[in-house]
Amino acid sequence: MKETLQWLGKLTVVAALVLAQGCFPPPKEVLDEANRPVTEFLIGPEDVLDITVWRNADLTKLVTVRPDGMISMPLIGDVQASGRTAAQLADDIAKRLKEFKESPQVAVSVKEVNSYYIYVLGEVTKPGKIALKSHTTVLQAIASAGGFTQYASRNSMQVLRMTKNGSGELKEIRIPLSYSDLVAGKGDVGNFIMRSGDTLVVP
Repeated sequence: MKETLQWLGKLTVVAALVLAQGCFPPPKEVLDEANRPVTEFLIGPEDVLDITVWRNADLTKLVTVRPDGMISMPLIGDVQASGRTAAQLADDIAKRLKEFKESPQVAVSVKEVNSYYIYVLGEVTKPGKIALKSHTTVLQAIASAGGFTQYASRNSMQVLRMTKNGSGELKEIRIPLSYSDLVAGKGDVGNFIMRSGDTLVVP
């Protein structure tokens, strides 16, 4: 009897600790990453770009971003496109073309978006990879996956995201989410925009 009471006491302590952990807000780096505003589209592999060099038909072309994130241009060779905005890429191409042309004017537009995708896994109606064509929030991602199943623990969701640390190395962070808080507009983490490669897990 005494051993049973001791075991129950330990179990109660463990349960209390688990519940207490759920009361603490996520670490600052997780909150900063989740709540960082997304305002511009970043180019990625397989996106189709329309590159226009004013008054130069030979340099004006449609290109597809390779899996390594690069594109190939006449005269200047390979250029890093992935992870940049269209404006940033245009500036880089113009700078490199200055070796061959005086004051080149370059414009870049994204003709086809093929690199923006997320994964929604777990207790949703249609789990799997979802290709997206525009910025999509967490709530919109849930809707795109067909909504929750009847077994979903909707207030215990997580978004898994790969980010770079201070030394440039990739690491995974986990952003905890509560559906009730998202709908009510409460909590430490808002209804943020999903980033390409994010995985939303609904237990």
